[in-house]
Amino acid sequence: MSATGPPPRSGAAELGRFLEIQNLGLNLPFALAFLLVAGGGHPTLRATALVIVAFVAARNAGHSFNRWLDRELDARNPRTQDRALVTGRISEPFALGFALGNAALLALAAFLLNPLALLLVPVALALVLGYSYTKRLSALTTVFLGLVESVTPAAVFIALQGTLPLAAVVAAVALGAWGTAFETIHSIGDVDADRAAGTYSLPLTTGIRTAVRIVPILHAVAIGLLAIFGGLEHLPIVYFAALGAMALWAGSIDVSLSRDPLQTRRLFRRHFGLSAVFLIGVIFSYVF
Repeated sequence: MSATGPPPRSGAAELGRFLEIQNLGLNLPFALAFLLVAGGGHPTLRATALVIVAFVAARNAGHSFNRWLDRELDARNPRTQDRALVTGRISEPFALGFALGNAALLALAAFLLNPLALLLVPVALALVLGYSYTKRLSALTTVFLGLVESVTPAAVFIALQGTLPLAAVVAAVALGAWGTAFETIHSIGDVDADRAAGTYSLPLTTGIRTAVRIVPILHAVAIGLLAIFGGLEHLPIVYFAALGAMALWAGSIDVSLSRDPLQTRRLFRRHFGLSAVFLIGVIFSYVF
């Protein structure tokens, strides 16, 4: 970066960076995997398109609102001082308008799916927007983010089947544990910034070492529940083989984290690969 600031980006690149589109790889593979299972291996093109639109719209709404609400906190955090709202490359009215537009797009997609999906849109928005306030109020903000992640399988099953079967509930709890694990890893890297800003996080309250010990428990709970989900859905052995690979990879993350808790960014990003392994296991379950 030069002394005068970051190099200019195109409008599309700036928007993509604002939304951190690259982080879709953390949870979109889970959404696609549950889409396949809920659709019996062959969801319709219409349902697939609407679910993806709803998923991305909900994420965009929450992300834009969070960036708007956190603009003053971001200005005080060295890791986030270059964000577009802090530097003025994106305006505050645009961020709020973009959040509102994506909330409307989510509602439209839900309307086109089924009545229950539409009825639950306010719940989904309360979760994706509500996170922005939790870190100002409670150290359980990482747990709340896990709750946001848990919406994915429940929403997908409701979208495709119009109901919430037991398997979807089990998967939702699994994704809640999984999301809490990787958000805990991420928040370890922000302990100093949270302390300076007066915001809360689990590692800041419990201490980094205690938070590090919690992560492998959450990983184990998540993978165990995903195994139960596979049993309830009668998925084949290839699915459980993928879970085994996930368990080994997650275990290596846990070991690395215990050795060096400050290398959180690299470990956090390994969850991209873990979600991809889950998707591949589900795809192979319907191919073979």
